[in-house]
Amino acid sequence: MATKITNLNRMLALEMGRVTERAAVRSSLWVGRGDEKSADQAAVDAMRKELNVLDIDGVVVIGEGERDEAPMLYIGEKVGTGKGPKVDIALDPLEGTTLTAKAMPNAMTVLAAAEGGTLLHAPDCYMDKIAIGGGYPDGLVDLDATPAENLKALAKAKKVDVPELTVCILDRPRHADLIRAVRECGARVTLITDGDIAGVIATTDAETGVDLYMGVGGAPEGVLAAAALRCIGGQMQGRLVTAVEEQKVRAAKMGVKDFNKKYTMGEMASGDVIFAATGVTDGWLLDGVHHVNGGVTTHTIVMRSATGTVRRLKSFHSNIEKFG
Repeated sequence: MATKITNLNRMLALEMGRVTERAAVRSSLWVGRGDEKSADQAAVDAMRKELNVLDIDGVVVIGEGERDEAPMLYIGEKVGTGKGPKVDIALDPLEGTTLTAKAMPNAMTVLAAAEGGTLLHAPDCYMDKIAIGGGYPDGLVDLDATPAENLKALAKAKKVDVPELTVCILDRPRHADLIRAVRECGARVTLITDGDIAGVIATTDAETGVDLYMGVGGAPEGVLAAAALRCIGGQMQGRLVTAVEEQKVRAAKMGVKDFNKKYTMGEMASGDVIFAATGVTDGWLLDGVHHVNGGVTTHTIVMRSATGTVRRLKSFHSNIEKFG
């Protein structure tokens, strides 16, 4: 089967992995130090520096807020040398700032790149999400179905009983009813304090024990998770939760017309998508950065939707002064 020809290429995929590696190494210096802002800023600075040497005409469509919130990588910021293909960039320089500050599992640096105009421009608001891994009939689970209906459908597809399923949910007061409903069905619940990108991706890996992700988290993180599933396989739906008028105004400026729209995975991330993430602390999907023998080890995953390629890169870097 011929590979689809796009403006992106395999070398760019590897370069995106280098960007997340450098951000992870810099932020790892703040693991366990209780300083979320410094950890995040270290990741931002390293990620911006590395993006700006790439031969792309990039624009940040999912970032760390609006321009007036600089020096973060803000929505609308131009990145790259401007000499290459037009590329949408979605990023979370440090997914899990609290996890990093407290030396807890699953912190990572995350980046997605896609052909220009193919990533959903999601405002900085919440998104209701549901996701499963690959290999199931389309539309198996649905945001508009009840937890019981979704669990029953997934259990039937997996040929197991509902009590054998595990659902990943963010541990937030807003999810009290959802957690109760899942447990009343007999399924297990894995609660996470932060890091719902990892929670969504966990549904694709049997070793995590997670079968289904449900709940309300950040909309930017939702787009990044959709980008990952486009590459690795899976299903996801999301609906923006615009609780205040300011969020609706911001969403409208980004082109959102229907605030009740249920976005499919393909609508959130279409075209040729590259996804890269590097572990900062050890987690479900990735080992964290470890400082050993005068250097550091990193664990990175790089994926591309056009080829279906998933690369896991374990690297040793002897000179961390070159990072960021």
